[in-house]
Amino acid sequence: MRQRGWGKWGRRVAVGVVVLPVLVAGGAWMALRASLPELDGQHRSPLLSAPVTVERDANGVPTISGANRLDVAYATGFVHGQERFFQMDLLRRSAAGELAELFGAKALPLDRAHRLHRFRARADQAVQRMTPAERAFLDRYAAGVNDGLNGLRARPFEYLLSRATPRPWTPADSLLAVWAMYFDLQGNQEPRELARGWLAAHLDPAQLAFLLPEATRWDTPMDADAVALAPAPIPATAPAWWGRKESVPARQVAGIAFTDAVGSNNYVIAGTRTASGAAIVSDDMHLGLQLPNTWYRLALRFPDAQGQPRRVVGVSLPGTPPAVIVGSNGHVAWAFTNSYADTLDLVRLGLDAAHPGQVRTTNGWETPVAHTETLLVKGEPAQAMTVLETSLGPVRTVDGVQYAVHWVAHDPGALNLNHLKLEASTNLDEALAAAAGDGIPAQNVVLGDDRGGIAWTIGGALPQRAQGGPRVSFPLAADGAVPTWSGLLAPAQHPRVVNPAGGQLVTANSRQLAGGDSGIIGDGGFDLGARVHQLSGNVRRLGDRTDVPAAFQASLDDRAPFIAGWRERALAALDARALDQHPERAEFRRLLESSWDGRASTTSVGYRLARQFMWSLHELLFGGVDAELAKLDPKASIVVATSRWPDVVARLLDERPAAWLPAGYASWQDLQLAAIDRAIAQIKEDGTPLAQATWGLRNTATIAHPFTIAVPALRRWLSVPPDQLPGDANMPRVAGPKFGQSERLTVAPGREEEGLFDMPGGQSGHPLSPYFLKGHEDWVRGKPTPLLPGAVVHTLKFTN
Repeated sequence: MRQRGWGKWGRRVAVGVVVLPVLVAGGAWMALRASLPELDGQHRSPLLSAPVTVERDANGVPTISGANRLDVAYATGFVHGQERFFQMDLLRRSAAGELAELFGAKALPLDRAHRLHRFRARADQAVQRMTPAERAFLDRYAAGVNDGLNGLRARPFEYLLSRATPRPWTPADSLLAVWAMYFDLQGNQEPRELARGWLAAHLDPAQLAFLLPEATRWDTPMDADAVALAPAPIPATAPAWWGRKESVPARQVAGIAFTDAVGSNNYVIAGTRTASGAAIVSDDMHLGLQLPNTWYRLALRFPDAQGQPRRVVGVSLPGTPPAVIVGSNGHVAWAFTNSYADTLDLVRLGLDAAHPGQVRTTNGWETPVAHTETLLVKGEPAQAMTVLETSLGPVRTVDGVQYAVHWVAHDPGALNLNHLKLEASTNLDEALAAAAGDGIPAQNVVLGDDRGGIAWTIGGALPQRAQGGPRVSFPLAADGAVPTWSGLLAPAQHPRVVNPAGGQLVTANSRQLAGGDSGIIGDGGFDLGARVHQLSGNVRRLGDRTDVPAAFQASLDDRAPFIAGWRERALAALDARALDQHPERAEFRRLLESSWDGRASTTSVGYRLARQFMWSLHELLFGGVDAELAKLDPKASIVVATSRWPDVVARLLDERPAAWLPAGYASWQDLQLAAIDRAIAQIKEDGTPLAQATWGLRNTATIAHPFTIAVPALRRWLSVPPDQLPGDANMPRVAGPKFGQSERLTVAPGREEEGLFDMPGGQSGHPLSPYFLKGHEDWVRGKPTPLLPGAVVHTLKFTN
C-alpha cells in the first residue's frame, strides 16, 4: 500500500514538473499578448469635439483623421501610448536623469551627467510659461497617451518583465523628450571642448592650426564652389605626445568601430530640374539604431485654419509634441540633418580666497545657487546630488577645474511648439520663417514647395555670438577676453540660401557655408565633408526632369572614393621590399587588388582592409593623446576634436616631413607597414582568415531592443536578423551595426502619392505584433515602399 501511494504521488509530481512550466509559459504568453495595442474597436473621450478615426494599413501605418488639430493630437497620443510607451519613457528619463529608477545603479553615471542640467525642473517651468493654446495641445496629447496606456489589457511587456509600473505621461514629459534629442544631437560638444582645450594647452599655435584645420578639400558649401582657405603649413616640430606607441592598447582599433559615423543626409531639388515642376525633398537621418525604431510613421488629416482639408504625412517622434517631424503637407515638404552648429561654451570659473563661496564668470563674481537633486535607484536607497548653478549654467568639475556649461538647451527659448507652424505652412516663405523659429536642436532644414521653390536655413536655437569672433571652439576664460554667447539669435537672422542657381541644396553634417554667415553657425563638430561631396555630385548627376525614384537612390550610394585613397597608399607601401619574406603582407596586397569593387559592399575584403589600414594609422599616431583625452571625458578623443584628422595624416604621408616621423620608425613607409601589420593582427585576433574578412562580416546589424542590455537572453526575440549591411561612414549610404539611416523619405509636395519611404524597424514596439519588424527587410535591401499608407486593414474609432 505504501509503495502504491508513493508511486501515485511520484506520478503526480512528474506530471506537475511537466505541466507547471507549460502553465507558467502559457500565462506569460497570455500576459504578453494582453499588452498588445488595439487595432480595431471604439473608445469614448469627453475631450474630443467630434469623432476621430485611426485607420491602419497592412504595415500598421495609421491615418489619423479628426475635425481639428487638438482631436488629432489626442488620437496620436493614444496610438503612441499603446505602441511606443516604453520608448517614450526612456526618452523622458534619459533627459531628466531618471534611468536608475528603472535599471538600477548601473545607470547612475548617465543619470548624474544628465541630472546636472536639471531638465525636469526646466520642463515644469517651460510648461508654466506656455500660452493657453500651447498648453491645451500638450494636455490633449498627454491625455491620449495615458488613455492609450490604460486601455491596454496589461502593462507594456517591458514593465511586466521588469515588474515596474509605468508612470503617467505629463505635458512636461513631452518637452523632456525634445531635450533627449538635444543630448543625442549635441551631446559631443562638451567632450569636444575639453579635448580641444587639452590640445590648445599642449600644442603651439602652428601645431594647433595644422592639426585642427577649419576646412578640407572635401567641403562642398552651398554658397560657393569651395571653401577658400589655404591649408596651414606643416610645423617644423611635432608635439611631444605624437606617435606615443606605449599608450596604444593592443586591441584599441577594435573599439573604434563606427566612431567616425555622424549623422544624416538631406537634399532638395528645384522644380526647374524635376519632371513634375514640384520640388523634390529627400531625407535620411542617421542615428543610433534600436528596436523599436526612433520614428513612427503616420498621416494626419484635419481642417486647417481656413477650414480647408489638410493631409500631413511623414514621421513622428513618440513622446515629443505630436507633429510630423519630417514630411510633406501638400504644399511644402521639409527635412532635417544635424547642423553641428557651435551651441555650447565651457567657461573656466575663477576662484579666489578673497571671494569665499563665489566663482568668477564672464559676468563677474557670483554665488552659485545650490540645488539638491534626488536620484531614485531601483533596489537601492536614493542618492542625493548637489547641482551648482551659475548665471551661465550648471557647474561641471573636470580634472580639478570648474566650468560653467553655457548651452543653448538651457535657454527658455530653446523649446517651443513652432514646429506646428512648419506643419501648417502653405508656401516657401512661411516655411522658412517657421523653420528658423522652431524650438529644436539646431538643424539644417531643407524645404521645397509644390511650385518648385527650394531653400535651406538653420532651424532651432542658435546662440547670439559677438560678430567677428573666432570660429574655433575652445574653453573660455572667466576674464571675458573672448566673450561667450549672450541670448539666442533672432530667427530672422538665421543664415539662409533660397533658390540657388544650381537648382539643388545638399547638407550632410559638414560645413554648410564658405562666406561670412558661416561664423554665425560656428563649428560644433562638422563632418569631414567627403559624404556631402559625394552626395552633391550624385544629386547634380540626376540632371533635369528627374523624379522621386531617382532622387531616392542618391542616398543609397555605397561607392568608396574616400577609402580608395587609403587603398592606394597601402598598395604603394607594399612594394617588393615590404613583401619579401612577409607572406601575410603579400596576401594583404593581393586582396586589396582582387577583392576591391570600389564600394563598401558586403562581399569586399579590399574595402575592409583599406579602412582598417587608415584606422590603424590613427591609433599609431593618436593613441597616446586619445589616452590622455579619455581621462577628461570618456567621449573625448581626436575624432571628437576634429573629424578632419584623416586629411591631416594624408598630408603627412604625402609630404613625409622628417620632424613628424614618430620615433621607432626608419621611414614613413615603415610606419605604414606597421599599420598594415596591425590591421592584419586585428583581423587574426578575431579568428577570421584574411581572405574571408569581408566588409559584411564586420558590418553586420546588431539592432536590438534596449531591454536586451538588462536581459541578454531575450535578444533572440527582441532583435533584427544579423543582416550584413553595405555602406559605411564618409559615403551617402551610412551603415554600421547599430548606426545608420533611421529612415529614408523622398517626396514632392502636392504629389505625396509618388513619395517613397523605408525604415529599419516596424511601427510597433511589441515583439508579438505583426508590425514589430515589418519593413526591415526592405530597408536592408534599399527597396522603398509608398510613403502614403495603403488600403485600410484595421479601424479604431473615437467618439465624444
